[in-house]
Amino acid sequence: MQTSITTERLLINPLTIDDSSFILELVNTDGWLEFIGNRNVNSEAEAVTYVQNIIDNPNISYWIVRIKDDNLPIGAITFIKREYLTHYDIGFAFLPAFTNKGYAYEAAKAVMYNEHHSDQHSHIFGITNANNFYAIKLLKKLGLQFEKEIEVEDEKLQLYAISTDKLQ
Repeated sequence: MQTSITTERLLINPLTIDDSSFILELVNTDGWLEFIGNRNVNSEAEAVTYVQNIIDNPNISYWIVRIKDDNLPIGAITFIKREYLTHYDIGFAFLPAFTNKGYAYEAAKAVMYNEHHSDQHSHIFGITNANNFYAIKLLKKLGLQFEKEIEVEDEKLQLYAISTDKLQ
């Protein structure tokens, strides 16, 4: 069960339909389009459908990250069980104005810690494009280590992993 998480600077809350306007903005940023891919979400109505599909999928946990002081949405953290992976993978995406400020690390670390204490996960994966240097840097900072390269739908991805008994 997804729960809300609070850190020193952030509120990390489960995705709701009310977040669809923010999702519309986030999935159309240059970074999302380059490294995650075009989700063809180009209107508020498409964003509502996109968000509802995420909410309805039991294999996806999706949190919206907000600045605690003003409740401003700045990014998202995901925890997804993908068909081609044996464990859930953590993902993250932030609006460009809020990158390189430690928010992604703070939020992802809090989600990983929360998921670790659910006792449902022995490992957490992270997957990324080899050219996504910021994601690789963050995965390593979170303690994940490169395991291997995998191919998914003709795309080569790097797989990083951490045993949850190494999370603090």
